[in-house]
Amino acid sequence: MSLPKKLSATKAMLALLLWCSCTLALAAQVAGTVVQLSGPLLARKASGAVKILSLKSEVESGDTLVTEKNTYAMVRFIDNSEMTLKPATTMKIDSYAFDNAKPDGDAANFSLVKGGLRSVTGLLGKRNKEKFELKTPSATIGIRGTTFLAEYVPPDEERALASLQAWLNASTAALGDSVMPVAPLQLAQGPLVLPTPGTQRAPGLYVQVLDGLIHVTNPAGTANFSAGQFGYTPNFRQPPVILPVNPGIPFTPPPAFNSSTPTSSTGPQGKSNTIDCEVR
Repeated sequence: MSLPKKLSATKAMLALLLWCSCTLALAAQVAGTVVQLSGPLLARKASGAVKILSLKSEVESGDTLVTEKNTYAMVRFIDNSEMTLKPATTMKIDSYAFDNAKPDGDAANFSLVKGGLRSVTGLLGKRNKEKFELKTPSATIGIRGTTFLAEYVPPDEERALASLQAWLNASTAALGDSVMPVAPLQLAQGPLVLPTPGTQRAPGLYVQVLDGLIHVTNPAGTANFSAGQFGYTPNFRQPPVILPVNPGIPFTPPPAFNSSTPTSSTGPQGKSNTIDCEVR
């Protein structure tokens, strides 16, 4: 082989090795690890592939996590924050970045499509609270060093008709003195039916703050909720309101999920030895 051809082949080989190393580096960047699991958990990758996850499986920025109807799943992110997904939940990790030495690059953006979760703030949320964002179809949740529950109940025809009928039978007097005042203009924008415990809940976003403070925002307004408070936002056209009592947000994970050190986990930094099943 002549010298020019050898040089061309060498350059091609170096380019291929560089491309492979970059691909592996990108694949190795993870957002967190599954540390508790009670049933099937799927991850839809940004590429369109679907993975069946297990304990110690890693999740990445861009993944959409989907739990089955009886599945609770806890993900511990690399900043030691935690999210526990309820059954029948769909949540996307829109973007996630954390480097202990580079706080300016922090990012924790999520979208709750349906279902519910419990979120526990980690290092990222403590040093850069404004970098955390949980979007829902009704409003966006921000934190102030927090543990909170959030659940989004999607609308359907039956629920919409029930909500409309309940609103027609209601009056502002039924809201009570302990509920955040609702302006007549806001009521006129559409039916605002405050959920009644023990009944089928109306569509919308429900929140419960266990510790700290959250703020819920949409184009219609913003409300802050502190520890012990419950909130409701029916849709993005109506502002968040405080609920006087627990609307009945179900959250009953297996007892092992409340353990501070899961026995089946190697920690947030441990590399998984589990082979995930991928469907393309």
